[in-house]
Amino acid sequence: MAKLASRGRGRRTINEINMVPFIDVMLVLLIIFMVTAPLITPSQIALPSVGQAARQPDRFVQVLLDKDEQLRVVEGRAASAEGVPVPINLLALRVRELQGAEGSDPATVPVIISADKTVKYESVVRVMDTLQKAGVQRVGLSVQTTR
Repeated sequence: MAKLASRGRGRRTINEINMVPFIDVMLVLLIIFMVTAPLITPSQIALPSVGQAARQPDRFVQVLLDKDEQLRVVEGRAASAEGVPVPINLLALRVRELQGAEGSDPATVPVIISADKTVKYESVVRVMDTLQKAGVQRVGLSVQTTR
């Protein structure tokens, strides 16, 4: 009697992922990006312009933030440009003191923040936040226009 030849090989499951379709898709995406990249024009960012008042206010309070992140408060028309060192927790109190000096309305006396260019912006924002929480209304940043 003749033996029935069995194939001996049944269907086996493939345990590996076929990477060929993945590689094909990646190469197509690479070609698309390489073709479209030179066509993209770099965008221009419109920075806000700096406005300048017609005249400088008679009185103002200046908060100086030096490169060591030490705060100093100066009355704007004071002769000494050094200022008084003030910790951040007493900043709002000192600014309010100087704004209310000479019996003037504190809301009309602006506060100008001048910071060293090496200071982290986070420190400037912390000063602005402290003044805002204390209710100081007119806060501006000093900008150097010439080099």
